[in-house]
Amino acid sequence: MTASRSIAAETLSVRAPILTRSVTSADGTLIGYRELGAGPGLVILHGTAQSSMSHIDLALHLSTSHTVYLPDRRGRGLSGPFRSPYSPMQEVEDLRAVLAATGAHKVFAMSAGAIVALEAARLDRDIHLLAVFEPPYLLSQPLPTDTLKRFDDELARGNVAGALVASMKAARMGPAFLRALPYWLLEPVVRTAMHHQDKKGTPGDVTLRALAPTLHYDFELATTFRGALERLRGISSKMLLLSGTRSPMYLRNSVDELARVLPRATRVSLKGLGHEAACNSHERGSPALVAEVLERFFQEI
Repeated sequence: MTASRSIAAETLSVRAPILTRSVTSADGTLIGYRELGAGPGLVILHGTAQSSMSHIDLALHLSTSHTVYLPDRRGRGLSGPFRSPYSPMQEVEDLRAVLAATGAHKVFAMSAGAIVALEAARLDRDIHLLAVFEPPYLLSQPLPTDTLKRFDDELARGNVAGALVASMKAARMGPAFLRALPYWLLEPVVRTAMHHQDKKGTPGDVTLRALAPTLHYDFELATTFRGALERLRGISSKMLLLSGTRSPMYLRNSVDELARVLPRATRVSLKGLGHEAACNSHERGSPALVAEVLERFFQEI
């Protein structure tokens, strides 16, 4: 989840220089984004505990046929802070602002970012092609309210490692054997990983320590739209629904339910890949494989 770039990304970036730009959202918040490549516009919207740099390897692969735009969702990296009171619709307006500024009509969105993109597609027709990867709709399962409360409490006490452990358990992210460990054993592991990331950080990195407070807002985003999939029936965008066979079941179920609500969408399951599939190679992602699937979809029109 670090923003540090992989060797593959450094090699590809020689052919695809990365520019930084910004646009002002409807409520006045500055939304920064990265731009690379040439061709039709394609926006990649990151997910939870990520920033625009989390998908730089994927963007570099796609930049051979597209101008790729990578926004930092508000509260992260190049973008301005969250505003109070927070509303998920603020993030929908952020994406719409980026689309208007760039003229892009293609979007690939990950995780919580996919919920934002689906709402944007529901509201207008600016998105012609939309690919989403495992939006965390919670559907019928009970909310992990105790774990989420623990996340907020730990963060308020300044225990970022404890908050991250709570979020990992609530979202069922990370290796299963790690999630099974008790808090007292897992917290030092996370704290050590954060320390190493902080030491190796370079200018422009968005570390887990910096991203931790944003998790509260992504949990709020997921709970706001919990089980609200019928509202998406009117989306006119041509759609690709992606999931990985190694992802948590609730995420795969979310994509299955989307496929039911949107019967004209194409459904693809990526064998052997998990929720991190679209992330950078050094973050356990498989960006080259995901790029192949996206290239086929985004070349359709």
